[in-house]
Amino acid sequence: MNAELNQHIDELRHLTTAQLQLRYRELFGQPSHSNHKDYLFRRVAWRMQAVAEGGLSERARTYAREIATDADLRLCAPKRPIETQPAVRVANASRQLDPRVPPAGTQLIKRYKDETLTVTVLEDGYQYEERVYKSLSATARLVTGTQWNGYVFFGLRLRQEQDRAE
Repeated sequence: MNAELNQHIDELRHLTTAQLQLRYRELFGQPSHSNHKDYLFRRVAWRMQAVAEGGLSERARTYAREIATDADLRLCAPKRPIETQPAVRVANASRQLDPRVPPAGTQLIKRYKDETLTVTVLEDGYQYEERVYKSLSATARLVTGTQWNGYVFFGLRLRQEQDRAE
């Protein structure tokens, strides 16, 4: 690259986003759809370099056209759905997707600040005293007054983590 082009590119680094968008419009002939300063800088600098030094060689352009021609592109959706895959897959998963959650009816007992906390796992939440909470984190937050990960607070870990700890 020549020294003058380097100087112009260095000047681009100090432009605002609005100024880069204006330069983009001048070089590309259309407005930019981006407000990202680094993206605009790279595109404008690339275009200035391509204009100054000629862009891609004819050999590179020919190769790019060959690749695009060989690409198996679908331009529209198939007229009928493919029979091998069902249109809708129904998952038969239970509420408890997290393997750390014990089965309903389990009581979690935690000693915290001279107090014994007992939380019962329900089908649709966790019962602490007379209230039902959506998550263990909500229960831990109520008891401690600070944000806690409920699984960490009550000592529930994944089976692999338990095996490593032992």
